[in-house]
Formats: sequence, C-alpha cells, structure tokens
Amino acid sequence: MNETTPRLASYLDKQVPAAYQALNAYAEQVNAAADRTGIPRTTLELVNYRASQINGCAFCLDLHHRRALSYGETEQRLSLIPVYEEVELFTESEKVALELAEQITRMSVEHPTPELFARARQVYTEEQISVLCMAGIGINAFNRLSILSGHPVRKARG
Repeated sequence: MNETTPRLASYLDKQVPAAYQALNAYAEQVNAAADRTGIPRTTLELVNYRASQINGCAFCLDLHHRRALSYGETEQRLSLIPVYEEVELFTESEKVALELAEQITRMSVEHPTPELFARARQVYTEEQISVLCMAGIGINAFNRLSILSGHPVRKARG
C-alpha cells in the first residue's frame, strides 16, 4: 500500500463487526443459492476475481485466486480473465457471468444492457441470473471494505 491508497485508521470489519458478519452471511446465502441452482463454484469465483481485478482489490484478488484454484480452476484461465472474450477457454455461460461481473462493477459508468440479459437468458435461468447479480453486488461490497480498510496480502505459505 502506498501513501495515496485510501485507508481508514482501523479495519472496517473490526470497527463494525455486526455489519461485517451480515456481509459474510450474505455471501454464504449467495453461495448456497448458487449451489441450489447449479451454478458452479468456479463460475462464482470467476465473478469474484473479475470484479476484484476491476476494483483493484489486492486482498480479494489473492483470496479468490486461491479459492478458484481450490475449486479446480486453472492458472492459465485465471491469467486470461482480462481477455476472456479473445480466447476459446471459457464457455458461453462463463463469458456471460464475467460480463455481468464487469457491468455490475462498472455501473457508475454504464448500466448492464438489455442485450446482456437476453444473452444471459440463453444460458441461465432467471434465478441463476439473479444469483450471479447478487454475487457481483456482494464482491463489490467486499472489495470496497478491503480497499478502505487496507487489508494486507500476506505471503503465501509453501
């Protein structure tokens, strides 16, 4: 972290633990809904990873990189997420999920388009689309919390 990085004097999650616990419960509900509706955990991690890249959240990038690998994602695909549209390594449903993550994350610039939701309906149910949107909303909240708190990335063991 450098001197221009916004940081509070203390971690937000430590200052307002009940709100942080509620955010964690939200994430658990999204994961449960993903499991219930058949969205692979790897797809959720792609959403988390892409939003964290866009937001520049080092802590969340590190966390979701490790989680994605634990669910069977590959280093190659993770390294190519910024150019997922240019490679043949991602399925259409994964590409739609990544685009949803991007558009949700960049809503202050441009709202998600009707065309994206039409494409999403070709590969996902309405409930699955809602789950992916809720995942995008959640990771954006976690990114902001971690960036403002200055959560550190620690060196990996082993």
